[in-house]
Amino acid sequence: MSPEHPAEPASAPRVLLAKPRGYCAGVDRAVVAVEKALETYGAPVYVRKEIVHNRHVVNTLAERGAVFVDETDQVPEGATVVFSAHGVSPAVHAEAAARELRTVDATCPLVTKVHQEAKRFARDDYDILLIGHEGHEEVEGTAGEAPDHVQLVDGPGAVADVTVRDPEKVIWLSQTTLSVDETLETVRALRERFPALSDPPSDDICYATQNRQVAVKQMAPECDLVLVVGSRNSSNSVRLVEVALQAGADDAHLVDHAGEIDEAWLSGVRTVGVTSGASVPEILVGDVLHWLAERGWVDVEEITTANEKLTFSLPRELKRDMKPQAVR
Repeated sequence: MSPEHPAEPASAPRVLLAKPRGYCAGVDRAVVAVEKALETYGAPVYVRKEIVHNRHVVNTLAERGAVFVDETDQVPEGATVVFSAHGVSPAVHAEAAARELRTVDATCPLVTKVHQEAKRFARDDYDILLIGHEGHEEVEGTAGEAPDHVQLVDGPGAVADVTVRDPEKVIWLSQTTLSVDETLETVRALRERFPALSDPPSDDICYATQNRQVAVKQMAPECDLVLVVGSRNSSNSVRLVEVALQAGADDAHLVDHAGEIDEAWLSGVRTVGVTSGASVPEILVGDVLHWLAERGWVDVEEITTANEKLTFSLPRELKRDMKPQAVR
């Protein structure tokens, strides 16, 4: 290289940190509900399914006396059970009542909204096309509100298999934690088959899912690598990896914690993007930033696309039983 054309200096390693990231209002409410239930009723408090899809959160609550079960019939009669943020079907509520369980319903209010929509359109005798992932607890709870009217549509590839009674009376609803882009792609495919397809009265994909995807889309084109902190059974966390790659990141990985990062991923990397799913506590993001700093990625720039201020009050049955100073 001649003196007239000196080599460009290599850019310093840097981290782009997405904001918003981590806990959403529904997750915060659900986790606090278990904590307050333990304080109010004493251990053990049973929780049906994982309260939120994050291994660290579940383990931390288990250490404090929460007992996680798969089904309500695993809870001793008369005990306290918390229903997870993902919601449950009416059949689960009925089973809990039959076993005389004290229930705390920590279903996210945004999931409850979709349940109410399913019941409303079932009463009006619509065919309800529920866009979501088969086997996900939220989908099972929503479908259980109107099992004779709901069909699951698991992505654009499932549209060809949909059958309806009256193509003029069809509406779509969705799981709250999906990729916005993939959901719209599924809706477009459904509308090609059913031009009279009605939209839900309001957006079903939750604000936090959308905000985290928007932040990742903004930073991904500048990133050689994006690290998404989240558990593998967390739908919204998995979606963030997909969104990062689609938006231009060279590489992206989902990690439960800093110990899962492979140093080989950093080969040739200058800019690392970091974000986290809506069920991830900030301490885990801090651990990832510390891990990167030890390896030279000290410069951290926060990329802010929204400021979230929404909060949800605790479940009413829990507020009723708590000491007045503990209620929020």
